[in-house]
Amino acid sequence: MIDIGVNLTSARFDKDRSAVIERAKLVNINGLLVTGTNVTESKKALSFCHEYSPFLACTAGVHPHDADQVEDNFIEQLRELAKLHYVKAIGECGLDFNRNFSTPKNQQNVFAQQVMLASEINLPLFLHQRDAFQPWFEILKPYIGKIPAMVTHCFTGDLSQLKQCLDADMYIGITGWLCDERRGQTLREIVKYIPLERLLIETDAPYLTPRSIRPKPKSSRNEPSYLPYVVAALAELTPYSASEIMHSTYQNAQHAFAWQIQ
Repeated sequence: MIDIGVNLTSARFDKDRSAVIERAKLVNINGLLVTGTNVTESKKALSFCHEYSPFLACTAGVHPHDADQVEDNFIEQLRELAKLHYVKAIGECGLDFNRNFSTPKNQQNVFAQQVMLASEINLPLFLHQRDAFQPWFEILKPYIGKIPAMVTHCFTGDLSQLKQCLDADMYIGITGWLCDERRGQTLREIVKYIPLERLLIETDAPYLTPRSIRPKPKSSRNEPSYLPYVVAALAELTPYSASEIMHSTYQNAQHAFAWQIQ
């Protein structure tokens, strides 16, 4: 298995990051893609890739929450980071109108520049979207088929949005949101429509701890070793077996991110 979305730079992992990685290996995870959320965090993600090579790779980008704080030359900084072989995608980038930690105008401007960068340097996009589907999709639309892969990280949309993403040949990242029958009911109903060849799995650790874990962990912190709970939920709600899901998502992750696991 490959966990394609881990916020390993979070301070919540500072005390036991090495142990977290070792626990991931114990449940047959073969690699972690560490999420970059701004230039500083992307550099930090790269430092962990060096430290824990070859188990880690990363993304480099600016999350919509951080759009108000970008420096004027942020695209050039990302361009330089993206030259390093550990960087497998531009992102996490996109739009988030749910919380608007940055203004919608700045979010759209920063997102559009990153989409253009991914197209220029021929890297995949690691995408974030919340309560902003149509403007998000409009920014991406001119680049469909012109970027190696588009990955909708932590998909939580409805069936119409899912079909639009699939029609655009996007990969769909599924997290522990699927394990929450309260917030995740819509996703639980539509996940069966995702073809195996478009499916990816992720924890988004330290967030979105699966509610299906028994016994319930003492800490609310999610970690990559909980990825099998996402697989189990997918196996319950789709026509696919757990072994099919693990095999296909492993192959999909390698293909989407041009990441040949050692």
